[in-house]
Amino acid sequence: MPRLLPWLMWVFPLAFFAFQFILRLFPGLVISEFFDKYHITATNYGLFASLYYLGYASMQIPIALLLDKLGPRIVITVSAILCALANWMLVASSSWDVALLSRLLIGVGSVVGFLGTSKIISQWFPQNRYAQLVGLTFSFGLMGAVYGGRPISFMIEQMGWQEVAKLLSITALALGVLTFIFVRGKSTPQEDNYPVVSSLKQLLTYKPLIVLAFANLLMVGALEGFADVWGVSYLMNARQIVKSEAAGITSYIFIGMLFGGPILGFFAEKFKAHHSVILLAALGMAGLMMVVLLGNAHLSSHAIKAVMFLTGILCCYQVVVFATGAQLVPSHLMGITIALLNCINMFGGSFFHGTIGMLMDYFDPNTLVDGVRVYSLEAYTLALYVIPLCSLLGAGLVWYSKKMQNNMALKPAQHH
Repeated sequence: MPRLLPWLMWVFPLAFFAFQFILRLFPGLVISEFFDKYHITATNYGLFASLYYLGYASMQIPIALLLDKLGPRIVITVSAILCALANWMLVASSSWDVALLSRLLIGVGSVVGFLGTSKIISQWFPQNRYAQLVGLTFSFGLMGAVYGGRPISFMIEQMGWQEVAKLLSITALALGVLTFIFVRGKSTPQEDNYPVVSSLKQLLTYKPLIVLAFANLLMVGALEGFADVWGVSYLMNARQIVKSEAAGITSYIFIGMLFGGPILGFFAEKFKAHHSVILLAALGMAGLMMVVLLGNAHLSSHAIKAVMFLTGILCCYQVVVFATGAQLVPSHLMGITIALLNCINMFGGSFFHGTIGMLMDYFDPNTLVDGVRVYSLEAYTLALYVIPLCSLLGAGLVWYSKKMQNNMALKPAQHH
């Protein structure tokens, strides 16, 4: 096999993984346009944004199984085509129900980005390169998030969101075709033996892991609530700036995430203090979000970018959660544990979008400008307080999970 081929097989699924971040961030860049087109409220919009995470979370385990059964080539190609069609539906229809369905399907189609790329690495590269290449995959993928904000919002300002949505559909289709051409089929039936249902049942009885999973869900607000969707429109409102500038500021969260994984992972390993690192990240994110919400008007452009960058570093606590989860279970359950943690974490996205939208309507129920809903800065700010509050609750659950784990270690007989 030519030495270049595995790299070619890695690069197109990798490009799709980076691209799905652009699709994921797209709703945050078209909030005002959607209020205008569909005459909806923030609650409706919160539902729209949350459906991506619902689709993504619910398909984690099924897609992992399909990758084992059919191989990455088929699953990634079909997923990319699904994203292309779903995104096109947004432009082709003026029905709000179709828009909601489109968002759900994009969530389903995006799952394979990371899982499929990881699968290709495990199939076609030496085992000792796995961790390094998965780390690289994550970093390159985040580039999609970094560059998916400002450049895409600039294109929306220049061309209109519908033209940009069409371009995104064409790109998804092209990536699907390229994956089909370059990726070689390889299914791995031998890995199909583990009984998923009984493995899941076994995991659900392990309380410290479940408590940690819900702590993870409560802590994703800064990333999945603020950076993904509501941050851009909040900053436009709070700082009176244009969309591309606001998207540029929020993208510093993703730039921080490029560095956060290795930094937090290093501290967790060096001091053997996984829970402490997660706990400090939860407290840090709560503090930084309070700085943004309380002190926005007093922060210079450099200061707010620095706050976003630090928030991004702390958002990588998830890497430590996955490592902790993997240590809590027997090795044959590691894969399903990571899938379960990721699944519950993505449900966090649904929870935050739905909650923030509903709170905005509660705090500012009926301001209309030219028949279109608009929201006061106060409504945005009060609704976004749910992020630091949940982060503090998450910190409490991390502490409780560690306490439960220590108690179980002291009384191993009760674990059996």
